[in-house]
Amino acid sequence: MRRSSVGPSNNAPASVDGDVPEATDAGTLAVRRATAHPVSQPEALPSPAMSGRGDSETSEAPEGMTDDFADPAEDARRARWTAAATGAVLALAGLGASTLRLTGSAPALVPVAYAFGAVVCALASVLGSRGRTRRALWLLVAGAMVMALGDQFD
Repeated sequence: MRRSSVGPSNNAPASVDGDVPEATDAGTLAVRRATAHPVSQPEALPSPAMSGRGDSETSEAPEGMTDDFADPAEDARRARWTAAATGAVLALAGLGASTLRLTGSAPALVPVAYAFGAVVCALASVLGSRGRTRRALWLLVAGAMVMALGDQFD
């Protein structure tokens, strides 16, 4: 089967003989579209997204799921405790690593980096407990990066 290089440059297949397909005018195309066979309701495939009634709006959680985060005050409280606890844990880890590296044969910059990272994480813990969770999270990232930098110098 040979494809013709003459004719319209769309993706329509060319005829076997290489003839150009017949052109249709806009009026004929509009009549063909208007007389197209519409899909009846029983023939339509049901969509899983449209399984409910069309006029129903649900404001509650779906079946099997609980609405744990409905209260904004509870969300804020949980974020404060998470930031405070994470900052405290990272500060203790940084102080422990700083103490271990201080007693060893590591360069002086290593325990200083661990201690500075621990101070930044402790500050993040204080900010997190006061409700400044976004700033606390950024400080936690910065403190962990400073401690990682100290680990790289080791």
